[in-house]
This record gives sequence, C-alpha cells and structure tokens, in this order.
Amino acid sequence: MAQEPTERRVVVTGPPRHTRRAFGYYRPQTEIDEQTTLGHTYVRSLMRSQLRAALLVFTVLVLLVGPLPLVFLTIRNHGLEWVVLGFCLYPPLVLLAAWYVRRAERNEKDFVRLVEDR
Repeated sequence: MAQEPTERRVVVTGPPRHTRRAFGYYRPQTEIDEQTTLGHTYVRSLMRSQLRAALLVFTVLVLLVGPLPLVFLTIRNHGLEWVVLGFCLYPPLVLLAAWYVRRAERNEKDFVRLVEDR
C-alpha cells in the first residue's frame, strides 16, 4: 500500500481583530448603513425632530407676517409702516432664524452622538 501524501498546512494571517464588544452588541451606525428597520427608525427620528422644529418656526413666521396686511391697512402713516417692518418684524425674524439653526444643529449632534455611541 502506498501512503497518500498529507496535505500541507496553511497558516492564514490578517490584521488583529479587536473585539471589545459584548455578545449581542450592535452599533447603530451599522444598522443605518445596512438599512435595517432599526436604522430606518433612527433616521426617521432625526427627520421628525427636524420637521418638528421647522413646523414650529413656520407657525411663528405665519403669526408674525400674516397680520401685517391688516396692520398696514389700519396705519395710514407711511413712515410708521417702515418702523413696523424695521423694528417690530426683522429682529424677531433674525432671532427665529438663529434659534432654528441652533436647534437643527443640536438635533444633528444628538443624532451623531447616538450613532457613534458617545
């Protein structure tokens, strides 16, 4: 009987794996990248918070700008119309815009913090 040649062992090497995670641990970023239901829920929560802030700003904007035609009908003095526009309307609009930008950035930072597990 002839002996069959034994196959040579091959050693496969690669970069070391750092597995610090506990069993069953998941990363939200992976869930979002793989477009799972949970990832969709994360993105949807960000979109809802951004939409909520935008609707609040829109409501305040309508309440500020909507009554202006009625105000201008009651005011016959043209100089007073410019005062209403310049001092009563534009400063609240600038403050509203600044609030919206801060709120949107805070929503995004919270989302990134959630996704990156910080």
